Amino acid sequence: MEFPLIEDHGIVGNMRSAALVCIDGAIDFFCFPAFDSPSIFASLLDQEKGGSFRIDAEMAEVRTKQLYLPDTNILITRYLSEAGVAEITDFMPITESQEKQTFTNQIIRYVRVIKGQVRFHLRCAPRFDYGRSAHSVSFEEDAVCFRPEAQDLVSMALHATVSLGIEDQDATAEFTLQCGETASFTFGDAKRENQGALSRLDQRKIDEQFHETSQFWRRWVSQSRYTGRWRETVSRSALVLKLLCSHDHGSVIAAPTFGLPEQVRRSRNWDYRYTWLRDTSFSLYAFMRLGFTEEAQKFTFWLRDRLHDGLQRNNANGPLQVMYRADGSSDVREEDLQNFCGYQESYPVRIGNAAGLQLQLDIYGEMMDAIYLANKYSSGISDSGWKRLVLVLDWLKENWRQEDEGIWEFRNGRKHYLHSRLMCWVAFDRSIRLSQKRSLAAPLQSWLEIRDSIREDIFKNFWNEKLNSFVQTQGSETLDASILLMPMMRFISPTDPQWLSTLAAIERELTEDSLVYRYRGGSDGIDGNEGSFTACSFWLVECLARSGQVEKARLLFDKMLGYANHLGLYSEELSSGGKHLGNFPQALTHLALISAATFLDRRLQGDRTEVWQ
Repeated sequence: MEFPLIEDHGIVGNMRSAALVCIDGAIDFFCFPAFDSPSIFASLLDQEKGGSFRIDAEMAEVRTKQLYLPDTNILITRYLSEAGVAEITDFMPITESQEKQTFTNQIIRYVRVIKGQVRFHLRCAPRFDYGRSAHSVSFEEDAVCFRPEAQDLVSMALHATVSLGIEDQDATAEFTLQCGETASFTFGDAKRENQGALSRLDQRKIDEQFHETSQFWRRWVSQSRYTGRWRETVSRSALVLKLLCSHDHGSVIAAPTFGLPEQVRRSRNWDYRYTWLRDTSFSLYAFMRLGFTEEAQKFTFWLRDRLHDGLQRNNANGPLQVMYRADGSSDVREEDLQNFCGYQESYPVRIGNAAGLQLQLDIYGEMMDAIYLANKYSSGISDSGWKRLVLVLDWLKENWRQEDEGIWEFRNGRKHYLHSRLMCWVAFDRSIRLSQKRSLAAPLQSWLEIRDSIREDIFKNFWNEKLNSFVQTQGSETLDASILLMPMMRFISPTDPQWLSTLAAIERELTEDSLVYRYRGGSDGIDGNEGSFTACSFWLVECLARSGQVEKARLLFDKMLGYANHLGLYSEELSSGGKHLGNFPQALTHLALISAATFLDRRLQGDRTEVWQ
């Protein structure tokens, strides 16, 4: 069974759901109607049972290429041969006009022949509820409708400007287009209010949706204040992050996929279709570096509700969870899908994420850092919001010394992790700063004492004289790439001798050229190993630039750009041979790229000032 590579994909979406489109023109991953809904297409995880939406061009010696329409998330797949040239344009409409909601939460695909005459074969083969629910298929007016047997699932409809047929529960079509001719398709919710009463497609309306969607993305990205080096790469990463923002809720999901493995044919695969407080907080930093502030405001409102709900509960793990669904609900129970063979037979395929029940104390630091930044660059915190934060700090004051599962969500028991201590320090440090800047009432003396105690604890218990380095856990000899965040969080000077020796140790032990591993295998309680962690590679670049090693940082950054896929997208990890691993595209990787690029550009311009985060 052949699988396309993870990196052979582009992504389209509308900030409610997203689809992966392979370079051969097949949509082979799509969850609907929300990011974390059951899959409709998942042939990337099982070619036979997953479902897909294929449009194939019948041409001899055909080659395919993909590109984004500049400054948009509209994807074009081109079929190239001596006999003809054709292209598929894929997008999910985004319209701000209530009068033009006909195609809300739809995938629109239209095919155009540029040269010659081309025959196409179409097969739309949805498989509902992760391939576990059977469905019926029928013609209803001018559409093919797919109705799952499970009553709680959404029925889907395919509209087309060409004649459709039904074969083996799938919609099919064969059609020929001459040079200059087009064929259009929409696939989405079969409810009449979302399909214009299942009426025949109007190409004029499709063109309007294309225009509005392209204008939306271009207007949004034009707000970026970044004008430095690698501007196109930075803008693409920003567009990816925006695509992963929830339009309805203001949260940011970690990635739109589940089940893509960190090591092929092993069990290291997870569901990333949720909102991690950590990732969202870092995302806001990336947005604000580029001048986008609306996202910070929306996330602040989302976070306010999570704080309100969490403080009402009596939870031993504290008022906040590690992750939530995009809508803020907290049920992320993990289960194995028994029916999917997995990407390149990487089994079991998991949905849900048991890490949601872990204790990860670092999330409080990332949360407070995001709130501090939002107050600096956006609107100020309300009195009631500040009082909730004081209650959160009251809890953290009593619990920062606890062992936890850490940033990498280890499954072999709790330990005292340096990164967790570091971010607890950040939580109190940012709270103190915010209180002072905004003249907010707070137990400052108590917070100052705790902040200093945490700092003393880190230098005393997480420094290893033998390695001349800070280490992952208290009293260990294990290095960890999350330590790279220490100077970026302003805990230690980037030129402090203890930091420089730590940086050298990480380069020596965890780095292969530009690729950085989170830690060495065998220490996380999970079978097998993993690839290098791409976000950590960009963290290393920024740390080198901060420490004054600017030319080395630039070299490694340029090398990392060479690992992007053909569209400038990154998954979570990279194999030593450069193949993409893990969920795709990953928000944490793209926000780390933005942070590294913007800081490195400043240093290359000769700007030596240290801008507070």
